[in-house]
Amino acid sequence: MIKVTGVKEKNRAELIGRLKLRMQKSNPEIEKTVAEIIENVRLHGDEALRRYTLKFDGRVPEKTEVSKDEMRAYAMQCEGPFIDSLKKAASNIEDFHMCQKQQSWIKTRADGVITGQRIRGLHKVGIYVPGGTAAYPSSVLMNAIPAKIAGVGEIIMVTPPGRNGTPDKNIMAAAYTAGVDRVFLAGGAQAVAALAYGTETIPRVDKVVGPGNIFVATAKKQLFGTVGIDMVAGPSEILIVADETANPKFLAADMLSQAEHDVLASAVLITNSEEIAEQTIEEIYKQAKSLSRKEIIEQSLENYGAVIVSGSMDEAVGFANELAPEHIEICARKPFEYIGRIDNAGSVFLGNYSPEPLGDYFAGPNHVLPTGGTARFFSPLSVDTFVKKSSFIYYTEEALRSASDDIIRLAEAEGLTAHANSITVREK
Repeated sequence: MIKVTGVKEKNRAELIGRLKLRMQKSNPEIEKTVAEIIENVRLHGDEALRRYTLKFDGRVPEKTEVSKDEMRAYAMQCEGPFIDSLKKAASNIEDFHMCQKQQSWIKTRADGVITGQRIRGLHKVGIYVPGGTAAYPSSVLMNAIPAKIAGVGEIIMVTPPGRNGTPDKNIMAAAYTAGVDRVFLAGGAQAVAALAYGTETIPRVDKVVGPGNIFVATAKKQLFGTVGIDMVAGPSEILIVADETANPKFLAADMLSQAEHDVLASAVLITNSEEIAEQTIEEIYKQAKSLSRKEIIEQSLENYGAVIVSGSMDEAVGFANELAPEHIEICARKPFEYIGRIDNAGSVFLGNYSPEPLGDYFAGPNHVLPTGGTARFFSPLSVDTFVKKSSFIYYTEEALRSASDDIIRLAEAEGLTAHANSITVREK
């Protein structure tokens, strides 16, 4: 299932290339199918949406929209302890994201010049939430709560109906807890297209966020430009950097928790201890035997898993920054020594008692993270995802005259004489 390797340059380059290739692969058939779905929804609206819902979900719901009262009713069907846990998680997520909120600002100078920046929430945002066997109420909280904090005018959620034509009650409970404004029972690429273009029933939004399968991800990619998107996320991944003090049982459990996501998920351990590496592999085999998604785990680790022995922790950190993983755990004697050295990662988990599932559900930082090495230049979903910024400028006549020669000189250097003339006519 998995074996120990060295961190030689050839091995490192091969592993990194293999992991990043998962993001780059495209399926021409899926691309074509999604393009057809998008065009049909653009042209035929609700009619196309109903046809695709019947085809892919098995039944068209009697009511497409779920009201606030119905959300609350579904939430009341959930077990009390689940609702309590949901509320605690929501509180932690809100507390963390409140710190990200920015304020508009204005700056004045002695010569009367005024500049500034206005920050405000988007008018409408669409959240895609998977349903059925891949129902993740935690994703509702992670997407909706930052949007609320950002001041989004209206949060529209789409989620596929179940085979009986009704929504998942846990997802509805999360939507009610997070303050989602409207919910529509629609899924797949067709739901993303409906949010992007609007239909007779579903409003057009400014941005679409949220996880989904390959059809949803492809639709978001194809519709980018017509509508804003958060990111095109690929398969999930974790890198664990561990020293000789780490607990192999913990390391194995955390690798397995990531590998169970998907056959394309990746779980990699890099450690400066060969003993820790060997003991972790033993634990992986031992713990995997009793897990419900054992077959998925085995395939994931076979193709995209690795246990690597490095010459030093410095070498391990260098590998981490090159890989730029979605999640990174630092299981070391002094984990805080590394926080300033990990430059490329979606989310960093420090110490033996900060496992990745803590971030998935409860701690507060967002679990919508860049994958496939894109943490080199992308950031986690945040309050910033849901705002837009405009700058403003005010110059007095005297201030413009003072700057006119410089502006004209720069404009003429670029051959833009009309730009220069715009300044010149104000000097006459």
